[in-house]
Amino acid sequence: MLVSLLVRWLALAAAFALTAWLLSGMDVSGGFGTYLWLALLFGVINAVIGTILRLITLPLRVITLGLFSIVINAFLLKILDWISDRFTIDHFFWTAIWGAIILAIVTVVLDLLLGAAFRRRAA
Repeated sequence: MLVSLLVRWLALAAAFALTAWLLSGMDVSGGFGTYLWLALLFGVINAVIGTILRLITLPLRVITLGLFSIVINAFLLKILDWISDRFTIDHFFWTAIWGAIILAIVTVVLDLLLGAAFRRRAA
């Protein structure tokens, strides 16, 4: 279980690196340690504030068929921008929205690839 948590943490750090590389309005100043720190901070923000926001906005997420989750994730990225001085987002609406979309896609792809690698290794 601990190995799985560490692998997911590294995957989120890699997703942040790839998202910052792809998106011109999202900047990360620092190296590998900064990406690990951002992934840890985002995980905590997502677990605490994200859970509360998802519960409060449940009717709106049902009406929009889950698309409002992108706005919630963009808001969580903006909170990360406010907390960390090594992470900046230029504009909330477009940069944060695209950042949330790219981060979600990259995280899902990495999770699928790493999950398949772990299943193959366990068999």
